[in-house]
This record gives sequence, C-alpha cells and structure tokens, in this order.
Amino acid sequence: MSKFEIVAFIFARGGSKGLKNKNLRQLMGKPLIAWSIEQAKSIPIIKRVIVSTDSKSIADVAKKFGAEVPFMRPKEISKDNSPEWLAWRHALNYLKKNEGKLPDIMLSVPTTSPLRRKEDLIKSINIFKKGGADVVITISEAKRNPWFNMVKETKNGKFELVNKINKAIFRRQDAKKVYDMTTIAYVLSPKFVLKKKSLFSGRVKALKIPVERSIDIDTLYDFEIVELLMAGKNKK
Repeated sequence: MSKFEIVAFIFARGGSKGLKNKNLRQLMGKPLIAWSIEQAKSIPIIKRVIVSTDSKSIADVAKKFGAEVPFMRPKEISKDNSPEWLAWRHALNYLKKNEGKLPDIMLSVPTTSPLRRKEDLIKSINIFKKGGADVVITISEAKRNPWFNMVKETKNGKFELVNKINKAIFRRQDAKKVYDMTTIAYVLSPKFVLKKKSLFSGRVKALKIPVERSIDIDTLYDFEIVELLMAGKNKK
C-alpha cells in the first residue's frame, strides 16, 4: 500500500477522578486537550483529527481548536471502569456505518502526554507502516524492576520480589530489561481493534521515548510537574 489514510483520534471523557476536569484544565495558556489536537494537526499526513467525548464542554473546546466531533460518546462506555478499547471500537464503527469505510491506520493521541513531540507520533506511524505489527505502542525505561526492586506482600505479612529468581541481583543493570508503557501514542490497525479485545492479543511493536517526555498526567502532582517542565523550557 503506497498511500495510507491516517485518522487521529483523541479520546477525552468528561469524568476524571484523579484530576477533576483534567481535559479542560489550562496548561500554559490553553486547555490540556488542545495540546494533543495541535500536535496531531501539525503532521501533514494526518488528514483528520476526531475527538470522542461524552462532554459537550470538551466537544466545544475541541471544535474551537480545529478537531472534528462528529458524534458524542455514549454514557455507558464513558464510565470510570469503561475500557478505552470500547471507545476505540465505537469511533471506528461510527466511521464504518456513516462513511462506509475505515482508515488504514488509527492513531490514538491521548490528552495526558502533552510533553510529546510531533516526531514521536511520526516515528510511531513509520514503525507501523513497515508492517509486521497490529499495534505500535510507546515505551520508556521503567523506574522499577520486578526482578530487582519491586516487592509484593505475602500472606504472612512478609515481603518478597514480585518475580522470584534463582540468583541474587545486586545491580539494576543486571536485571531483565523492562519498560513502562507511555501514553504518547497508540498506532493501530482498525480491523484489529474491531476483531480483538486487547492490545496484546496481536503483534505489538514499540517506540522508545525518553523518560522526560513520557509523563502521563493522572493527578494534580503530575500536572504540576509538566507545567514546571514546560515553563522551564520556555525560559530557555
């Protein structure tokens, strides 16, 4: 396939327990969701940016910053415990039903990683284009390692490593390499999303992202760290 049709989706529900009204919270002069919209729109190969939300306020802001909001997400798949996979499926099924086709590539650009760069999105797309993957995720080097410094509590109240090993490891560098999944981007085959029920039920490849760009905003603490980093970058 020489030319791919790529649609970027931003999934932003109204309810957020970790940080109230997170998607509309002002970050360096504009709503958090606006950063993801503008990052996606800055890439020429992405022709459409669609926001899926259950909130009229978020929908209005999304339109103001140039995104499409062709549908509202049903409340039953917008709860705290609703898997985002269902929102992905809903968005794709809307396009299939109302426009008669699916894009070649689905790019999910979460609102919670405003420190991403547009080249992170481009590199993720390029990995997918090379073939051999149903999904491309983004990862960063993990701060903790289940073979070295992650512990769990046992039934008798004692603690042990999450993963038991046969030999002692005294340096993190000697433990098996593990990574944190980030919310920089998810690049997916639409057909895969509609057929399967989870990321790791298919072929997964990954793009490694520097830790300093991979902060995922879930709490006020995360938000304030991102704000400080952005302010410091602006001063420089």
